[in-house]
Amino acid sequence: MTARRTASLRVRVAISFGLVTLVVCGALSVATWFLTTSYATAQRENAVRARVSADAALVVGTRQYRPGGLPDLLAGLGGEPDTTVLLRSAGTWTSSGPAVAPTSLPRGLTGLGPGDPPAVMRSEVDGRAVMAGAAALGTGGDVLVELAPIRELEGTRRFLALLLVGGTAAATAAGAALGAWTARRSLRPLHELTAAASLVARGDLDARLPVRADPELAGLATTFNRTVEDLGDRVRRDARFAGDVSHELRSPLTTLLGATDVLRRRYDDLPPAAREAVDLLGPDLDRFVDTVDDLLEISRMDQPVDERDLDRVDLAALTRAVARRQGLEEFLDLVPGTTHVVADRRRLDAVVTNLCTNAARHGGGVVRLGVGPAPDDPGLVRLEVDDAGPGVAAEDRAEIFERFARGSTAGRRGAGTGSGLGLALVSGHVRRHGGRAWVTDRPGGGARFVVELPEARDDD
Repeated sequence: MTARRTASLRVRVAISFGLVTLVVCGALSVATWFLTTSYATAQRENAVRARVSADAALVVGTRQYRPGGLPDLLAGLGGEPDTTVLLRSAGTWTSSGPAVAPTSLPRGLTGLGPGDPPAVMRSEVDGRAVMAGAAALGTGGDVLVELAPIRELEGTRRFLALLLVGGTAAATAAGAALGAWTARRSLRPLHELTAAASLVARGDLDARLPVRADPELAGLATTFNRTVEDLGDRVRRDARFAGDVSHELRSPLTTLLGATDVLRRRYDDLPPAAREAVDLLGPDLDRFVDTVDDLLEISRMDQPVDERDLDRVDLAALTRAVARRQGLEEFLDLVPGTTHVVADRRRLDAVVTNLCTNAARHGGGVVRLGVGPAPDDPGLVRLEVDDAGPGVAAEDRAEIFERFARGSTAGRRGAGTGSGLGLALVSGHVRRHGGRAWVTDRPGGGARFVVELPEARDDD
């Protein structure tokens, strides 16, 4: 079952801030839009209503006292350019301004009767947006209609809409940015904790969290630092214990080895039962010696690398020396390029030796020793040790680098005479030098153990 991918907490906080800002600013923008446009429209309607009422009174007076001046009066009514004035008198329409067909007028304007109050409405007549006002003239069917253009009102509405939409978008973006900034500051202690925990997991027991003045974070940092300090004390005690035990065992082991050598030299003179005991004792004693030596190396591995022991080492030359020592020169595969690293030569020799020994014991022997620049990162030097075994199962690839772990394939990969500490020593030494070690499949079958170390700089 595929795990569903979830956005990071920082992204979710930024999105939440943005959505909240969008909702709040959107609601305020909508309210501002309706209130402002309603107010502006109402003001325009009131102005048209007042003007058409006043103009209707002028028309009534002119018809009564100076009928011949009515056309001139209509031409002067309206109060602004592009205003159309229409007068229906005795069933006949008279107009001034831009021509408008009386049949296109809204029914609510032309249907006013005597005593009806003036009517005002926003409408579209002959493709023009206008504020239309009408007033009855007090005689049956006579009405005065004025159509005032509202281009400025429409322009104001559009400008306000763009301003509110743009402001809402800008506020949303600012809210998301504020959310991201807030999340980054809030999550900084968590990132510090993650980084410190990663260092501890890689074996750096000197990693500590900064103790801040915030009372909610000070307790976490103090507890974490105390835990890491206790862990470091425990590791150091275990290392001292392993070293002390190993030193104590070396004296009786030396005695046992001497006694076993005597028995082996007089093997032919021993009775059959004694020979069988020597045959059983020899391999187990050799394995015991290897285990004690590895325990001594483990106790030294847990100590920090002494800067005085570091030197500029050619990994290719060191691998060639180990191969010559173990009779593996025919399997060398040295890639041209810089292979110098800064390392403790003794520990680096132990890394190469243990990998070769592991391949001989559990992988059917070494079939390739490759050294050269890392193909995917020129700043690293890579060592590859290929064996002829069946490979390492994916679920065992991390476990086999733990102490006293041989993996589920140990019974199938040789005699299983190792102590389970060789690969732990490899991983520990490599990690102490700022590198990493892992195992993967070898093309064509078998296991490939890989070590990568930082390449030495020219000033090292």
